[in-house]
Amino acid sequence: MKPLFGTDGIRAEAGHFPLDPVTIKTIGFSLARHLSDAQLKPKIVIGRDTRESGGWIEQALSSGATEGGAECHSAGVITTPGVAYLTRTLPADAGVVISASHNPFQDNGIKIFSPSGKKISEAVEQQIEQDVFLAQTNNKSHIPDQSVDSSPEFEADLTDRYLNFLSEEIGTGLSLSGLSLVIDCANGASFNIAPRLFKKLGAQVIAINCEPNGRNINLNCGSLHIDALQQRVLAEKANLGVAFDGDADRSLFVDEGGNYVDGDCALWVLAKNLQDRKQLQDNVVVATVMSNLGLEVALRSRGIKLIRADVGDKYVLDELLRIRGSLGGEQSGHVIMPRLSLAGDGMITALCLLRSLTEAHQSLSSLLEGFEHYPQTLVNVCVREKTPFAELPLVQKAVADVEERLAANGRLLLRYSGTERLARVMIEGRSQEEIEVFASQIANAIRQEIGV
Repeated sequence: MKPLFGTDGIRAEAGHFPLDPVTIKTIGFSLARHLSDAQLKPKIVIGRDTRESGGWIEQALSSGATEGGAECHSAGVITTPGVAYLTRTLPADAGVVISASHNPFQDNGIKIFSPSGKKISEAVEQQIEQDVFLAQTNNKSHIPDQSVDSSPEFEADLTDRYLNFLSEEIGTGLSLSGLSLVIDCANGASFNIAPRLFKKLGAQVIAINCEPNGRNINLNCGSLHIDALQQRVLAEKANLGVAFDGDADRSLFVDEGGNYVDGDCALWVLAKNLQDRKQLQDNVVVATVMSNLGLEVALRSRGIKLIRADVGDKYVLDELLRIRGSLGGEQSGHVIMPRLSLAGDGMITALCLLRSLTEAHQSLSSLLEGFEHYPQTLVNVCVREKTPFAELPLVQKAVADVEERLAANGRLLLRYSGTERLARVMIEGRSQEEIEVFASQIANAIRQEIGV
């Protein structure tokens, strides 16, 4: 059986396995039973984004969990990090988020958090997968519908708890008075929280894409579609633009000149601020293998070491916890500061970035000085098999030649796709023309040995 859980939980088209009602109920039932090993009547808090499938998926999951002996509470529409916060502070024995993040509305997903705010262990995920497999094999009977403890007043109370945490704890002492912000909520889970948060801290807020209808989440808006935000920042003469994805666990930015600011840029600004306040543990930042070489070079100029993890916020967090680091993230806008939250939180990232601006009394573009993006090229090669690259002599010769010529002024990453029969050749360097020649050289070697 193919694993259900990826690096970011379960994700699929809503209504199809494993996000069909029967399987979802089995997942809820299994989660409750495994939690009950440590707690007689475990408490589960459930939140969702704005997709039209969110309501029935929540009902199905809570039915299974209630039948399994859990007490379920709905937080309604709330961000992924909001559920992580509530799980930790209510406290609950688990938090479940029903969201497919930046995917289109047809998809949905299930993420499960432990009380620490960290995603559940792989061991528990594997136990749930085994229960789903057994249920399919044995044609397990339908789990009866159960009601979920939900009311508009209760959901609003949980949302307000999270909002107060952001404004009063993360935003303590931060005044955004005099700043004009354009906030793109992607018609997603942040639509009812982000505008309130930044207004509460004194900013003039222009909120866009805050009218979810169940089908327009991430549709030509949010962190995957920055163009409209860039235009609006310029039109409003705003100081900053912020774009969230559907579940607001990440954020990307636009500076006052309408320029796109990615997660690598945010890490540069945040690292400098933490270092100046002597809060950057061991002068180390964790990023991924996809972060631009320019970030590594810029950080090095400040005496900061960059450690690279595999792609996925899960791996960034694992490395941060291993080294007891204070800052890590991804180019996509996922930023984690473990002392504030173990979950990536787009609104925490935005607040910390704004604090950097206000403390330095500078614009975002000024704070980005010293960071130069290196040109990058990516070539995909169709392959008939995924032979380890170390076993391909022509590829090894081409790689050695390119690495020697790049020396300290470039970076080569060679890997296979996790889902397709593709080899990916990514090179960064000083010259776009040069790295394209290098990438073509390695790609041709791959084609000669294992190409389709």
